[in-house]
Formats: sequence, C-alpha cells, structure tokens
Amino acid sequence: KLFFTDYGNAAKVERCDMDGMNRTWIVDSKIEQPTALALDLINKYVYWLDIYLESVEVVDYQGRRRQTITKGRQIRHLSGLAVFENYLYTINSDNFSVLRINRYNGTDIQALARLEDAKEIRVYQKRTQVAVRSHACEADPFGMPGGCSHICLLSSSYKARTCRCRTGFILGSDGRSCK
Repeated sequence: KLFFTDYGNAAKVERCDMDGMNRTWIVDSKIEQPTALALDLINKYVYWLDIYLESVEVVDYQGRRRQTITKGRQIRHLSGLAVFENYLYTINSDNFSVLRINRYNGTDIQALARLEDAKEIRVYQKRTQVAVRSHACEADPFGMPGGCSHICLLSSSYKARTCRCRTGFILGSDGRSCK
C-alpha cells in the first residue's frame, strides 16, 4: 500500500494500492494541513502532523482508533516524521533540532541533536525492514520486471501487478509491452 496526505480542497490522509487503484480516504474530518506522515509497519498505524491544527495524531490503517498524541503551538514548526519503537522523531524547523516524542503519551518530548537545514527525517533499522516475499514484479527470465517492458507496479496484493509505460509510450493490448 501507498499512504499519503493531501491538503488541497479537502484535507485528508489516504491510501491506495501501489498502482494507484483502490484509493481510500482513511482520515477526512477534523484535519486541515497534514504535512508529514509516518507508518508503524508492525502494528499498522498511521501517524501525521497537522501544522494548522497544531497536532500529532494517529489512526490504524482503516482510519479507526483515532487518537491525538500531542497538541500545541510547537507543532506548527515541525517537519518530517518517523516512528521507531516507542517514539516519534521529527525536525523543529525553527532551530533544526531533532525531537523525540513519546508516541503513547506525547508528553515526553526531548531535543536530541541539531542538524543545520534539516527538513526530513527517516529511521533505518533492520527491525523496521519487513521480509520481502516473492512478488509479482520480480524479474522474469528475460530481466523484465513482472514481465512488463517498462514499469511494474504491485497491485492489490504481492501476487498481482499492473504494467505501466514511461512518458510518451502507450501500453499494448497484451497489457505488458509499451509502444
């Protein structure tokens, strides 16, 4: 799945399949300007920053069990969001400090370091990398991903895929080759 935020005409947090199909709104009320998003892949939670409402909130992948983690003026200066173990990590754009927020009570907020001009943050750790199983976009014997001549996108499951073409090409009637 692909998760993303939008704060155009109607602010929301959405998800869809990797090929863009099955687009679903998971948060579409009491949300104004969601600017950062982080996923808890183990427990299947979506966290986001709303800089207009000055809040950090969370829902499950279906948009249920919504909770506010923390609220306050300091939120409007945050950018980027990552989750690891018991904490959320973000950047304070006023002073470029890396902040750590307890994701269960939101009260334990600590500045950890200062990184000049930082705008985004990511946590890379072996435990956050899910095991990859065989999937529909693996290269075929001719080296073509999922048998697609240009681009292979996972669809509704790891067993399904959709072929797409680069700009200037159209998908052939076989659903795999680009012309």
